[in-house]
Amino acid sequence: MEWRSKPRACTDGRDIEARANMLAAASMGATAFQKGLGAVHAIAHPVGSWFDTHHGLTNAVLLPYVMQHNRSAIAGKCEPIARILGLASPGFAALFDWVLELRRTLGIPQSLGEIGVDVGNASTIGEQAARDPSAAGNPLPVDAAALERIFHAAVAGDLEAVD
Repeated sequence: MEWRSKPRACTDGRDIEARANMLAAASMGATAFQKGLGAVHAIAHPVGSWFDTHHGLTNAVLLPYVMQHNRSAIAGKCEPIARILGLASPGFAALFDWVLELRRTLGIPQSLGEIGVDVGNASTIGEQAARDPSAAGNPLPVDAAALERIFHAAVAGDLEAVD
């Protein structure tokens, strides 16, 4: 299966093949839970609790910020994913750009600030995220300070501020 320029399951709900592929991908995602969820979910849990944000949307906004933080640990694992998606380049940068473009295509906000999240209790978010069991599954070890830094960057929409 190769990546198509538009996510058809989202743009044409009558496309049964695209919907079947989305169902298969969702099942694969559920299987991935067994591997560990990492910082994306660890931060999304307290953000959702404090700001009443939708969990899936919060995860989608956070993903590139956490990818950027984990770059050194995941860069070597991007080649097979890029190949499956049919990307021109096998590296982290191409996959990262694909994730950003997918978010734009789907209308996912680029920052937590766009969904009503502010940094007023950033240290609490960082501390709670560090205690979240999902944090242990992150490719790089994370502590409250690192999670707070990622949170700050995601609220501001500043991917370069992650590390």
